[in-house]
Amino acid sequence: MKTFDKTTSRRQFLIGGATTGLIGLATPGVLRAQQIQLPEPEEEAPVRRNVSSFRAESWQDHFDTLKGGVILSDTTSKMLQFWSEDESVYKVFPTSVPLSEDLTRLGYTKIIRKVDGPSWAPTPSMKKRNPEWPDFVGPGPENPLGTHALYLSWQYYRIHGTNDTRKIGRKSSNGCIGLYNEQIAELFALTKVGTQVKLI
Repeated sequence: MKTFDKTTSRRQFLIGGATTGLIGLATPGVLRAQQIQLPEPEEEAPVRRNVSSFRAESWQDHFDTLKGGVILSDTTSKMLQFWSEDESVYKVFPTSVPLSEDLTRLGYTKIIRKVDGPSWAPTPSMKKRNPEWPDFVGPGPENPLGTHALYLSWQYYRIHGTNDTRKIGRKSSNGCIGLYNEQIAELFALTKVGTQVKLI
């Protein structure tokens, strides 16, 4: 029968016991000792999260009333929100926004005119920056305003469609807010002359 040397450490005894079939006598303390020797778990790879800058706004934070419906266009997140007068319709559309701060106008305005099949002419400042641009483009696939345009009370500013879908979600306009043609058609049908608009 194997004898136990009193000089043998408890750890050596436990390890020796494990190799000679004494594992069945292992106490919770043994298990804890074994667990300590386990390799550290590998760190989990960081999870990439899809973070959007879009934040849904509350119309009450920007308008006193929904009379006539309201449009809130966020030039930072490049999204436009619409609420109908009875709040039964709420829409969110991605947009293009002005290229730079000096082309961006923020604040309150309203729709003063709606045009299905708009024509387009460059503003004097556009023509100065881009003298090669045509002086006039009629309705059609080459028109920069797309299929529909909502004219705002600010001169030269519009919410309109675009035939160049690459512009949506980007700083790509000379001051206007651009939507996909199918979405400006939807917004066109929901709004009317007098609909309140705010750009933030």
